[in-house]
Amino acid sequence: MADIRDIEVIAPNFKQRLSGVTSTIIQLVPIQRALGQKIAVLGPGLPTTLPSIRFRDLIHLWTAPAGRPCRVWHARRNVEMLPAIILRDLLRMKIRIVFTSASQRRHTGWSKFLIGRMDAVIATSGKTAAYLQVPNTVILHGIDTKRFRPATDKAEAKRALGLDPSKKIAGCFGRVRRQKGTDLFVDSMIALLPSRPDWSAVVAGRATGQHLAFEAELKQRVAKAGLADRILFVGEHTNIPDWYRALDLFIAPQRWEGFGLTPLEAMASGVPVVATDVGAFSELIAGGAEETGVVIPADDVNAIVDGAVAFMDDLPRLSTAGVNGQSRTSRSFAIEGEARAIGAIYEKLMR
Repeated sequence: MADIRDIEVIAPNFKQRLSGVTSTIIQLVPIQRALGQKIAVLGPGLPTTLPSIRFRDLIHLWTAPAGRPCRVWHARRNVEMLPAIILRDLLRMKIRIVFTSASQRRHTGWSKFLIGRMDAVIATSGKTAAYLQVPNTVILHGIDTKRFRPATDKAEAKRALGLDPSKKIAGCFGRVRRQKGTDLFVDSMIALLPSRPDWSAVVAGRATGQHLAFEAELKQRVAKAGLADRILFVGEHTNIPDWYRALDLFIAPQRWEGFGLTPLEAMASGVPVVATDVGAFSELIAGGAEETGVVIPADDVNAIVDGAVAFMDDLPRLSTAGVNGQSRTSRSFAIEGEARAIGAIYEKLMR
């Protein structure tokens, strides 16, 4: 438990169920602390390893921390903006409020009202910024480039996971459901693999509740195509960086995405990416001389096939794009860069 007197930034998490926002907090806060930002979390559903404060500690927000005129409250949801507005405007507590928006749709009147009362707004992508009607700063998410890194021995990385080291592997990682486009990946592999005996495919991720029938139907399609030994459903794994390191090509076939970290995780692992034009994918993947992958239209299995063929049938291009991806990610998308950019917003508000 952190001492509120030593805390300058509060990162609330008022949603118990694990989500992308919660995951962002879990990954960022230790990096922010390592960079000297005096931040603590507040709320349920977070690891006990993170520095945290209690709700009863909020009474101390009438007093500013040493050497500062105020603290910063970093909200990421409506339910976290509203109490902060009450604390600042009704109770006159010494806080300033930052809101990070990842939404890529028109905001409701209620959301607009809350966002309009923020002291600073961060957008997680240029697409997100286009939906905001207030001044904002675009700060793209980053990833842990120490955790996600290329394999030193690709064949051994495959062998360690029980995969055939003699085959190239295309992968699709994430929840198994229609929104994630898992069916598009499966259908593209059914179209591609019969004429490419040196390739196989892996689906890593979990189907839950209403999506179990969807997964079962996909497995039936694969079996009917006679590819059950080459399109593998491996379930959910905690060692997902090991699975990235075993890949030769990553497919991100989402029909919709708020931001989407999987292309960055693949690129950091030295794996080229074929991704649909959703979320921030078009802002993450480079073309041209420093190509790291290709961006294709969403919900189009033929586009996935064409994008994959461009790499499957051109191994020098595959190799070069993998090297470029690792370089681009470590240069532009390390999580430390995201944490520093957010820290600059905090500093501006606390001057």
